[in-house]
Amino acid sequence: MAKETRTTKTGKPARFAPGLPPSLAAKRRGAIAIVTLKRPQKRNALNDTMVEGLAAFFQALPKDIRAVVLNGEGEHFSAGLDLSELTERNTAEGVEHSASWHRAFQHIEFGRVPVVAVLHGAVVGGGLELAAAAHVRVAEKSTYYALPEGTRGIYVGGGASVRLPRLIGVSRMQEMMLTGRTYGAEEGQAMGLSHHLVGNGKGLAKGIELAGRIAEGDPASGYVTESLMAAIAQGSDEAKARLKDFLEKRGKKVLRG
Repeated sequence: MAKETRTTKTGKPARFAPGLPPSLAAKRRGAIAIVTLKRPQKRNALNDTMVEGLAAFFQALPKDIRAVVLNGEGEHFSAGLDLSELTERNTAEGVEHSASWHRAFQHIEFGRVPVVAVLHGAVVGGGLELAAAAHVRVAEKSTYYALPEGTRGIYVGGGASVRLPRLIGVSRMQEMMLTGRTYGAEEGQAMGLSHHLVGNGKGLAKGIELAGRIAEGDPASGYVTESLMAAIAQGSDEAKARLKDFLEKRGKKVLRG
């Protein structure tokens, strides 16, 4: 896919996503946006500034962007929550803090375009929660996964208790939380944590390739079609009558055959 350069009125190259914090960087390649976690000295550990920046980035995507590649600079994708910046909070403050992560990751999972996460090195704790919010995951062979929260006296707070069981099952997630067990790239592939497994250093190219395939199609059309079909089905007189019968307990219940 050809690289596309946008310019300002003065003829200078336009900066893509100018409002991002220094811990994030973004660029575009045609219809693909590439956003990078940029705290390699901290193993790309996530703090509130980064999470808020991700939320803002995905909310403000240009309309002509059709896919996003999410990756990490340095030797790791993300080692999770930056515990050095963890402050003491009461229960209400803790709930709101966790909710802010939920909102940010929901903008990824339920946003306008599909997201391809490129994983390498540590994909741990909040880093795994972030990866789980993506739609396609490419893992390099250096990748390893863990949920160490339980061994540190805290609990997952970025949506892992909802997203990860869908990928690997409740029992596997429980085991990861209780024991702090680490899984390698091949094990993660077999468990369903990644869709593609590639050699070290080849993840970003693969991620961009996959995003290119996505962008060549119409990723939003599926959502539009589903919404349209649901609206048509629910709008018919027969559907309204059947729903009314069910709500008024006249309809048949679903029973085991």
